Amino acid sequence: MRKILLAVILLPQLILSQFNIVDSAINLDVYFPIVTTESPTTIYMENTDFPVVKKSVNLFAEDVHKVTNQRPSIINNINDIKKFKGNIILVGTLGQNKWIDELVRSHKLNVSTIQDQPERYLIQTIKSQFRKNQNVLVITGSDKRGTSYGVFSLSEAMGVSPWYYWADVPVEKKKEIYLKNLSYTSKSPSVKYRGIFLNDEDWGLLPWAANKMDSNIQNIGPNTYEKVFELVLRLKGNMVAPAMHEVTKAFYTVPGNMEMADSYAIMITTAHCEPLLYNNATEWDKKTQGEWNYVTNKKEINRVLDERVNEAKEKENIYTIALRGMHDEGMSGGSDEQKFKMLDEAIKDQRAILTKYMNDPIVDVPQIFVPYKEVLGLYEKGLEVPEDIIIVWPDDNYGYIKKVSNKKEQQRSGGAGVYYHISYLGWPNDYLWLNTTPPALMYTEMQKAYSLGADKYWLLNVGDIKPGEMGMQLFMDMAWDFDRFNFENINDYQVEKLTHIFGEQYTNDLAYILDRYYYHGFTRKPEYMTGDWKWNSLEAKENIKDTDFSFINYNEAETRLAEYGKIAQMATKILKELPDEKKAAFYEMVYYPVKGASLYNHEMLLAQKNRWYAKQKRTTTNELAAKVVLYHDSLADITKKYNNLLNGKWNGMMTAPGFLPQVQIAPTKKIITPKDGSLEIFVEGSNSEKTENQTLPQFSNLNKQSHFIEVYNTGKEPLNFYTNTSAPWLILDRLKGTVQTQERINVSVIWDRVPNLGQNEGEIIIHTSTEKSIIKVVANKQVAPNNSIYMPMDGVISINPTNFHRKTENGGIHFQKIPGLGYSNEALQLGNATFDQGYDSYVAYDFYVEKPGEVSIQTVMLPLFSKDKEHGTAYGMQLDEQDIVVQSNFVKEYSQEWAKNVMRNSAINSIKMQIDTPGIHTLKLHVIDPGMVVQKVMLDFGGLKKSYIGPKTFKFQNRKQE
Repeated sequence: MRKILLAVILLPQLILSQFNIVDSAINLDVYFPIVTTESPTTIYMENTDFPVVKKSVNLFAEDVHKVTNQRPSIINNINDIKKFKGNIILVGTLGQNKWIDELVRSHKLNVSTIQDQPERYLIQTIKSQFRKNQNVLVITGSDKRGTSYGVFSLSEAMGVSPWYYWADVPVEKKKEIYLKNLSYTSKSPSVKYRGIFLNDEDWGLLPWAANKMDSNIQNIGPNTYEKVFELVLRLKGNMVAPAMHEVTKAFYTVPGNMEMADSYAIMITTAHCEPLLYNNATEWDKKTQGEWNYVTNKKEINRVLDERVNEAKEKENIYTIALRGMHDEGMSGGSDEQKFKMLDEAIKDQRAILTKYMNDPIVDVPQIFVPYKEVLGLYEKGLEVPEDIIIVWPDDNYGYIKKVSNKKEQQRSGGAGVYYHISYLGWPNDYLWLNTTPPALMYTEMQKAYSLGADKYWLLNVGDIKPGEMGMQLFMDMAWDFDRFNFENINDYQVEKLTHIFGEQYTNDLAYILDRYYYHGFTRKPEYMTGDWKWNSLEAKENIKDTDFSFINYNEAETRLAEYGKIAQMATKILKELPDEKKAAFYEMVYYPVKGASLYNHEMLLAQKNRWYAKQKRTTTNELAAKVVLYHDSLADITKKYNNLLNGKWNGMMTAPGFLPQVQIAPTKKIITPKDGSLEIFVEGSNSEKTENQTLPQFSNLNKQSHFIEVYNTGKEPLNFYTNTSAPWLILDRLKGTVQTQERINVSVIWDRVPNLGQNEGEIIIHTSTEKSIIKVVANKQVAPNNSIYMPMDGVISINPTNFHRKTENGGIHFQKIPGLGYSNEALQLGNATFDQGYDSYVAYDFYVEKPGEVSIQTVMLPLFSKDKEHGTAYGMQLDEQDIVVQSNFVKEYSQEWAKNVMRNSAINSIKMQIDTPGIHTLKLHVIDPGMVVQKVMLDFGGLKKSYIGPKTFKFQNRKQE
């Protein structure tokens, strides 16, 4: 597990650290009063400013009221200001506010750092030119959104979170608010267009909105979108792709939607399958309009696109240039050659429609092209996309970006962007319930894309927004200021956010909770714990079967359940301790995801254990079946409580779907237990229902582990046992006992008593009233050649790839450690994807073997795609000075192997190599296609057992288990 350090958290955002807000001030020459005990400071803005500025100022006044119970007055007559004696908060956009423009002309306000630069703002305290003792707090923006961002930055510094509504983050009350005098200039946004896509809304956002927000239309409408647009604006976003499923009314067909977006200065963009803002899933009527087929029905398709552009032309939009099938289906049109020609023609026609209605030159009209699914193949065959269009590279729906810009594409004037998912509905399986995308994975992929030119458009598929709040916040903050983040701090970001809300006393607990939550969610998402990777969209329920998590080997399943149980317990404790006003926010952002993931993992894995126990006829079989029902019901209970929070504010948001593939209660087995049974023995590592080869896994002095034996009853009457051992170095934590159901005996070794180097054999004898069982034990006493070398443990060397002995970095290549990612919870990036080759760069791992033979080497990789068609996903494996063997992650997308990889978040490659001599050897990992990421390396000398993740990794220094 990666180290978790206690940090002193002052403010959660870099921008906020520029603002010194206090709730009392002695020296008013140093602090500007926003609110005093007497009154709040009056706000001045002009009616000629943009609607979003007026809306932001009014929301700011409400924010002040939330904090202090005092609402500042808003005036917009300059003559009133000249007579006004008090201090003033002056808000306005350059060119839209006469007072600000006069301050600029008279050189009392220097705006050179923001002028003519999109979406920047300046906050500065100055002396008024009207009255000697009048101070003015100026908030001005280079444009309308810049001004709004400045206003909301001050709101957040006062303590009003952007999530005050969507996550019920409470506002800390203050009697007074003072801002230390300052001059702060925001930086230019890292990404030009930043926003979210509301998707798969059928059973969360839609029923909630229809019931709570837009009941008049029983759908998602302007009241819902107002809250969405406000959230995005407060997060310094500027675009939204509206919900577009068949059950939802198309955005432009609902009166007030378009106007609401405009009032918040939110640009409307659309999904990859919605050309020119047109939602064919809802708006196209096959009965009256015919097939959605560009070959046979081009005229009608272009007619509706023409109407939509004409309807929306006066508003700010980002137009998708596209042609796919209905909704998210592949395009019709026959062969790839026919589709290629059809898409090329559609691009030209859609550009012509835009040219017809836009006042600006076509090259200045924001447009995107998303090579999603089959469209990427056509693009890579040479489809010409006009240079001014932004190419938006999609991920594979599971967090792995399929392509980024090559050197030629990086020169395009339109640039590039990314469409990324933290929620998805589709094959091979959905993940719509919980957000378990690790921050380190999101950063790793977005850093690759950003460093290769994807800085024009970032769109995040957030599903229903809830419960993806933290993932959405991270994505939007990265889009605003990407340089603020790096591999070293990315995992602390959400901890800092939560600590700021819930208290510094919980920093370490929250760090541990999130670390384990994302680790276990990465290795296997809660939604995938059914064990099935086939999306049964035509069936009523998932096909539940056993997972690969093992109760037999490496203590794997039990460790997973124990850690889930621990973080759920920690979250429960925090929830109980928090004051009432913070409980709802914690329940939504932390408790429910953590507790829900824990309960669901317990339900599925205990059902799996139950089915295994039934084969052994264990008395505890039926008890486990009852626990499965309990966990299932508990999950339903906490979901109900979520929906009923705050008098049912979120009722319907977290309800499980009733018309899509749904997970039923996990199937269990019950057995008839006789009165008189027998005592049976199960030995750790046995791969059959009943222990046949009664030998414990090998012990090694280099790994001070213990192993277990289970003595279980198959009847109702208790039975007795006692034990003895053949060797003084064998230690059992139970020597005898009475077994009602089952007892576990933990076995360990006192190495000072082990007499000989090499393999020492011993026996454990377990006596019952009718028979005795003999379990063989081998204790391998080894002497390492030195203290910093890997050695086999029970026939396997398991390596965290960041723990290498040496590295050779050539040509600018850098090996990057990525904490918080991968099966070892720490991954190694083999060079940055900005490089085109590895320049013979490698990392080296030294290991020792006692005898020659064959070794199978497994590398667990992230299932990444090649960065472009000129490169692959290759890396090299080299044993000593043998030839380098090239390995690759490549699998055909949408193949069963690809499906397995994305479900497991890994691509596992295996190669056999020959070791000719005993002694010290070296394994090297070579960079071939930079950017590949290694999660784990395992050298199997014949001892690797069946499991999901494999044995825990060991550090070579003193070989401490991680």
